[in-house]
Order: sequence, then structure tokens, then C-alpha cells
Amino acid sequence: MSPPTQAQSSHVSRGPLDPNEARWARLIKTTYRDPLGVERTWESAERQTRPANCAIDGVGIVTILNKPTGPELLLQKQYRPPIDKVVIEVPAGLIDAGETPEECAVRELKEETGYVGEAEQTSTVMYNDPGFCNTNLNMVHVRVDVSLPENQNPKPQLEDNEFIECFSVPMASLFEETKKLEDQGYAIDARVGTLAEGIELAKKLKL
Repeated sequence: MSPPTQAQSSHVSRGPLDPNEARWARLIKTTYRDPLGVERTWESAERQTRPANCAIDGVGIVTILNKPTGPELLLQKQYRPPIDKVVIEVPAGLIDAGETPEECAVRELKEETGYVGEAEQTSTVMYNDPGFCNTNLNMVHVRVDVSLPENQNPKPQLEDNEFIECFSVPMASLFEETKKLEDQGYAIDARVGTLAEGIELAKKLKL
């Protein structure tokens, strides 16, 4: 029997969520005053998983694989029910209580991709969609030495409900690759798209 593919995932039903059933997120009504002193309200969502005394929900992971043909960005394909599409993403995950962003990134990278790496650089705190939710993260650059024995045949340690396919694309053509993947029906995660746009701007401006 062939292994399951991401394309086999699909919606079964869709409808309003009873707040008493919500395990991962909740809706919030915020009352605030605008610069003119007018009192207004705002509807938003927030995760219920952020550890106490932690500044972030999770991390996104930038992993460059140095191959003989040039540097490639490690990416993933993962079905995302909210949009009913397979999404092209960087490895990512929620932070555990007591973890640093760097520890979280190294752990999640090994679990999702099998690669063993070392954190090198951490971004500012980034907010995914601040007009809609308070979800945030750090982007962590993790160096992976592909010459090490443990990285020769990486094996992910996925949970029963995780179906993740790993692949890599040349950094130099990331923008073109995202266009091709979109044409094939994939959705492009904003972190991947932003990296691609940044590379294109760097080329254009000769930075």
C-alpha cells in the first residue's frame, strides 16, 4: 500500500465552534480608546497554548542546506484545515514551558525533519496577523551540517496527527519556485513568501 499523501486530506464539515469545545484558540472582545478618545471595540483571536511568562507562542525555523549545487532552503508541505490547502512552510512549532526560542527551534527541527542543527541567530518578535490575532514568534536560523553522520539520512519523529513532507529549493530561485508551487495548487506561507521577496529585493537593489 502506498503511503498517504497530503493531497488526500480534505474538509469533512465546517461550522461555528462552541467556545466550550475550544482547546487551542479563543475569541476576544477588546474595548479600547482611539487617539480622539472615542471608545471602540475590536474582535480578535488568541492562542490558549502560550506558556506562562513566555513572550512568544512559537518559532519559525530558517535552515539552509549547503549542497554542492549551492545553498537550499529547507521547506515543508503540510495540509492546513483552515484554508483546506497544502501549505509550503518553513519548519515551525509551539514553544514548551521553560524553553528558549533557540532550544525550541532545534527540538522542532529534529522532530519535524530529522535534521540535527545548532541555533545561530534569532529575530525580533514577529506578529503573524496583528489585526486578527495576537499570535507571534521568533524566526530562528539553525545551522545544519549535512556532512555529519546524523544528517545523512534524517528521519522525522512525527506525532500521529502530523503529516509533513520535507524538501528543499535553491535559495537563488526561491521566488520563482514559490510561483511554480502556487501554480501547482499549493498555498505559500507568509514566512516563505517574505523570505522570497526579501531575496528578490536584495538582488534588485544589489545589497
